[in-house]
Amino acid sequence: MGQPTASAEAKPDFNADLILLANLAKALSHPGRLRILQILAERQSCICGDIVEVLPFSQSTVSQHLKELKRVELVTGEIDGPRTCYCLNNKTLAKAQTVFMGLFAKINCCGIKGETHEFE
Repeated sequence: MGQPTASAEAKPDFNADLILLANLAKALSHPGRLRILQILAERQSCICGDIVEVLPFSQSTVSQHLKELKRVELVTGEIDGPRTCYCLNNKTLAKAQTVFMGLFAKINCCGIKGETHEFE
């Protein structure tokens, strides 16, 4: 058996932005979660029951997907009596966009021109 490997957080090559992107990528790796984000973007806010009505998932499955989206702070939720109202976390979305674009900002190959991201 090989030697144990250090966690991503312990390696100096993995800065906070890369760790953030990795966590976001994991959370976004299911089409159901992406659809939940679309629904929340369309409605500005949503009650969990409303999301269940739109998706082909059970209440418990939707709750698990929402839990993962909350874990990476893409979604926030506030308890409103017996219901929880969810909405997008614009601060995290803006940070994710900036970090993601920064990942590719220095690429100067394959027809991509630096920060403008235009194709030749």
